Amino acid sequence: MPQFSDDLYLGSAPTLLVGSDNINNPSGTGIGPMGRVFVWDMVPLVLQAAGLASSQNPASGASFTLTAGTGVTTVVDETGTTRYVLDVPRSVTIAAAAANTATYTVTGYDAYGQRMTQTLAAPSTSTVTTTKAFKSVISVTNANATLATNGLTVGYSNVFGIPVRVTDAAYITNVKWDATLAANAGTFVAAVQTDPATASTGDVRGTYAVAGSAPDGARRLIMVIALPALACGPNATRVGAFGVTQA
Repeated sequence: MPQFSDDLYLGSAPTLLVGSDNINNPSGTGIGPMGRVFVWDMVPLVLQAAGLASSQNPASGASFTLTAGTGVTTVVDETGTTRYVLDVPRSVTIAAAAANTATYTVTGYDAYGQRMTQTLAAPSTSTVTTTKAFKSVISVTNANATLATNGLTVGYSNVFGIPVRVTDAAYITNVKWDATLAANAGTFVAAVQTDPATASTGDVRGTYAVAGSAPDGARRLIMVIALPALACGPNATRVGAFGVTQA
């Protein structure tokens, strides 16, 4: 009996290959599989440079005191740990008002509850941004022997985490932003396929930053993604759909 997760094959035309060679269409008839697209639809809030922590100077090995700023909510997980949950998966930022030589480790979880970390270089009169998209953050820690200086803030950016693995821009069949019919020419970064992932590798599914008007909690992003056979269908794998295991 068919179920909703089965592949769809259209029509009754017999396929050219029959028998064991016809691995992509076990039914032997019709054109397919069909319907292999994913529609990503979200309305992100405006970025907040201090949405997770106001101006602080954590000592070596110490962590920022995180707060639930605009667009951030808190939940206490089953281990008793407080998670600072963002509106959508997006990159975390650390900004320094002036010179600073300390580096930082961001620890949290992705959209599917996989724990992950990323080490960031020292911001010095600048902002540094994770290449991984975090859905929640549990700590941001000074990772070296130097005291943080000149008032650092922790927030989140306008770089968003794609919910399925996209290894090539050609898989993005359409992307629209802010009720505009023309395709959005944003910045796409392909999924990092390094296995095992590390604290210095990028996002395992890929990221996208919109072009044009900035997110404001009202503008909508819609991306249509063509899914490869490794992401859906009878031969799909978890890695093919969601990327390598986070680190």
